[in-house]
Amino acid sequence: MRPRSTVFAALTTTITIGLAGCGQQAASQAPAGDQGLSVTTVVPQADPAARWADGYCGAVTHLVRALAALPVVDPSTPQKASRTSSDLLSSVVGGLDQSLAGLEALGAPPVPSADGGRKDVIGQFSEIRSQAENARQRIDAARGDAAATKEALGEARATLDRIDALDYLKGVKDIPALAAAEQRAPACRQLDQPPG
Repeated sequence: MRPRSTVFAALTTTITIGLAGCGQQAASQAPAGDQGLSVTTVVPQADPAARWADGYCGAVTHLVRALAALPVVDPSTPQKASRTSSDLLSSVVGGLDQSLAGLEALGAPPVPSADGGRKDVIGQFSEIRSQAENARQRIDAARGDAAATKEALGEARATLDRIDALDYLKGVKDIPALAAAEQRAPACRQLDQPPG
């Protein structure tokens, strides 16, 4: 499952415009907003698997919220494209940091030998966080240099493409007991809703 795919499509388009349009007028585009991603969870204490799944989805929601509220890239000049792309990547890194902290604090699920999915997602989030931070640093270093900015924006787009390809719920859906618990977890149901 890839929640908020339309957000990623819009971001990829924005980065593409930035790559092609350094030095052109910025298109007016409103920020995506948080698209109703607030999560209120009430999970029965007697259902540890659902509580764990709810915590997992709650942690992942931090990244989804950050992505839904990313700043718009302004391609009107190389300097503005650099600054706004750096801001966008800082937001991605912030969302990944919050999700990683939540996933780490969550610990292993209450199902024997079922922690591989969470660890895999932590590994993927960590790699993408490194890639996003490296792209942000390259963009900051390239400010004012149109060719270097375009190259750095390409790296930013690759980062967003990797995020779009992630299966956020891998840590729960691959284990039958956790997949069933996901259906009882309010944060997972919220994450699973189509964009509205």
